[in-house]
Amino acid sequence: MLSVETAARTAATAPPSQSAKPAQKQSLGNNARHGEKPAPPTETVESAVAEDRRRGRGALTNASGRYEPHARVAEDDGWDSLGSLEAFQTQVSYEKPRTVITRNDSPDLSFDRSINPYRGCEHGCVYCFARPTHAYMGLSPGLDFETRLFVKDGVAQALERELSAPNYQPKTIAIGTNTDPYQPIERQHRNMRAILEVLSRANHPVGIVTKSALVTRDIDILAPMAEKGLAKVAISVTSLDGKLSRLMEPRAAQPQKRLDALRELSAAGIPTAALVAPIIPAINDHEIEAILDRVQAAGARSAGYVMLRLPLEVENIFGEWLLTHFPAKYRHVMSLVRGMRGGKAYDSSFGQRMKGTGAYAWLTGRRFEVASAKLGLNVSRAKLRCDLFKPPLRGPEQLMLL
Repeated sequence: MLSVETAARTAATAPPSQSAKPAQKQSLGNNARHGEKPAPPTETVESAVAEDRRRGRGALTNASGRYEPHARVAEDDGWDSLGSLEAFQTQVSYEKPRTVITRNDSPDLSFDRSINPYRGCEHGCVYCFARPTHAYMGLSPGLDFETRLFVKDGVAQALERELSAPNYQPKTIAIGTNTDPYQPIERQHRNMRAILEVLSRANHPVGIVTKSALVTRDIDILAPMAEKGLAKVAISVTSLDGKLSRLMEPRAAQPQKRLDALRELSAAGIPTAALVAPIIPAINDHEIEAILDRVQAAGARSAGYVMLRLPLEVENIFGEWLLTHFPAKYRHVMSLVRGMRGGKAYDSSFGQRMKGTGAYAWLTGRRFEVASAKLGLNVSRAKLRCDLFKPPLRGPEQLMLL
């Protein structure tokens, strides 16, 4: 499959003598240069999901994951069969996890363990670097990632078993590093609250990242934990523009609700931070200083940022979105992205994947540092305690005969 960038390059250079389909690509390139809304990229032309079927979703397509032997494309049979297809609905499946704590030894992460209460995320953030994980389930990182969700059934019991293991050594557990623990299905399934109840009883430290105002529901648990030095919360604020936020993160909380959540958490004595993540060149990078100003006023003590990451299928998913909503900016945005990644759409090297390299990445980092310093952010960071940990009581176990 051609990447979106390859399709755009082909479009701009295709000779006029080509057949009808390449001629459509030629139109794409010309329209993009004149700032008009172009025809969709090659992948979208072949596999786009009708707008009324994906309303309120982030991805435009549902292309097969990278491990699938066949690519399936919906094709009208001439009888308007595609018009009768239903809109994508959120489907929830259940899985029984044997373990819930995921370990990592990445040198550029501040934690070595995390929990993901769910697979997939209904927020539908088009840029989400976790999308490719849905390919492991035989599903699409596109619309499937937003609509085919998995609930880890019995997550609290599994966590208690792990924490009560004789050799367990406590360190801060990060939650929200892959998919959002407070996405909409949390209201019904309450996995995140069950996890917090276990951690609270065990006096185990936890750091949370979310872009949902639902986190304020659990202040009754988080505030007492924070008083003991056991909890902190970071809210991701990608933009202050409600319209842009709705385009990028269709089912996440609006910017003002996130700021309100920061203010409510801070007022309850919970250490709060803000993440400007991701910073997308020429799309939301002009908002860095304004976002920092607003989150500091809402009570955030510290702030961080992450540059746009486009691993694997996310490159095409984001590219399709960019060509649809910001066609005139497509080439400029991707040029800056590649300039930060050594000419590629993504570089997974430790130490570079979060921040990028090159002039644009350096300038963005300095802007962020200067603005944070002026606002008094990052003077100190909340350090969580591990010395209060009390392992959960182990339940009855089957004795071994031999």
